[in-house]
Amino acid sequence: MHLTFYRSNDWATWGLGRQPLIPEGMPILIDEDLLLEENGNLRPAAVANLWLRELPVSGAPGRLTWKAYAQALRSWLEFLAERGVAPFADHDELRSALSSFSEYRFSGPLAARWEQDTWNLNVNTVARFYTWAVDQGFCPAQPFTYAMVRRYTDAGVQLTRRNTATLRQAKAHAKVKYLDVDFRQMFLRALAGLRPDGEPDGFRGRHLGRNAAMGRLVISSGLRAQEFTHLLTYELPGLPARRSAVPVRFPLAAQITKGKKARETWASYEALSEFEQYLELDRAAVLAGREYVPDRKLGPPLVISAPDWEGARVDGRRVSWRKLTLNERLRLVTPEGTPAINAVQSDGSPFIDWATTFRRTSVRIRRDFEPRFPIVTPHLLRHTFAMATLERLVKGHYARAAALISDAGEDAALALYLTKQDPMLVLRDLLGHTSVTTTEIYLQRLDVHRIYRDFYCRSDQEDGESAAEAAAEFDDEGADEAW
Repeated sequence: MHLTFYRSNDWATWGLGRQPLIPEGMPILIDEDLLLEENGNLRPAAVANLWLRELPVSGAPGRLTWKAYAQALRSWLEFLAERGVAPFADHDELRSALSSFSEYRFSGPLAARWEQDTWNLNVNTVARFYTWAVDQGFCPAQPFTYAMVRRYTDAGVQLTRRNTATLRQAKAHAKVKYLDVDFRQMFLRALAGLRPDGEPDGFRGRHLGRNAAMGRLVISSGLRAQEFTHLLTYELPGLPARRSAVPVRFPLAAQITKGKKARETWASYEALSEFEQYLELDRAAVLAGREYVPDRKLGPPLVISAPDWEGARVDGRRVSWRKLTLNERLRLVTPEGTPAINAVQSDGSPFIDWATTFRRTSVRIRRDFEPRFPIVTPHLLRHTFAMATLERLVKGHYARAAALISDAGEDAALALYLTKQDPMLVLRDLLGHTSVTTTEIYLQRLDVHRIYRDFYCRSDQEDGESAAEAAAEFDDEGADEAW
């Protein structure tokens, strides 16, 4: 079974009366014979595609989530095809297949075996698909059963439904979900090719300046992988006239944020200064004498002229950066013939594989310096930003810094905001959460033993929508590998 992704570049040549109503980048499953119907009925792969297309309006707006769900369905459908089991058979036959699938994934060939986390993610995805398929009349019954279990939260005992096919895991006594100050410094130095003591470690990796600058920017701003990967050079905030302890406002366009919700975070003066240095030195050296031509799979180049902070003329028409999709950003070519994306690789094309860069750096730290060091993902750096920012807010660091410059005319609005606003509301806005309850639940999941636990454990009960939004923050961690 093939897994591909929808691109609308050439739809007009397909002989259709209108553009297909398929989201850009949507995964599509196709059988080996490339047929979607059989005897007048949709094949299971085609039914799966219908479910995938509904994900953007079913609580899963992110492309990485779509990809993870499609991969889970493909694994299940391929297994059934190999065993000669129809995906929409009766309950008993599907239950037998599910048992066989479990044995295959835990005791089968070594290359096919899954960890418990991977199994649970895939099984829950397949269960969601079958719930939909039964509701739509494609399947007589789903193979999964559920049990009501008690969850113990700060709000008290709550009943919830659990898929009995998932595996319960022992709770780790301690698990690193964000980087404390020492690990944070160790990681940033390793990205720059330095030892924990700041001395060169002999590592000969490329683009050390780029990697260190991006790592510091993400920790300083809490950007998601999709956001910092597709950020344009023109969208970086300008540095204030003088160095300040007050962070710099950092607007983000809706097209690159999760759920397409425009938000505004911030970044430190130091992080922005280091990133500008990368743009002016390392990036400029890589791009010197090169002419960027986007991969043809992305679509034709989008040549820009007269660019500024708000937008540019794209192929002769004035367009705001805020309106550009992820795909279009990768296709932008500046008047100098270079990519408009911030980070570039050796051949002068946009660099997007940050998950691999962070993982390899983590492995190197564990091997050479600190075996307890966690495997860092882009989303773990977002968690790091959240915890470090909350601690500074609670201790009044930003408020004191803002008070010192409030009369100096340097971003008076932000200074007033920092001195008057509740820290939890500030963090809610920075993370882009819908409500402060979401932020509270999110922080509880990060660490309930910090000294400021009582500060954020204030909600009387977990609101369902807020709990789901907080849980979605952690769903991104699994998607980082796919990215």
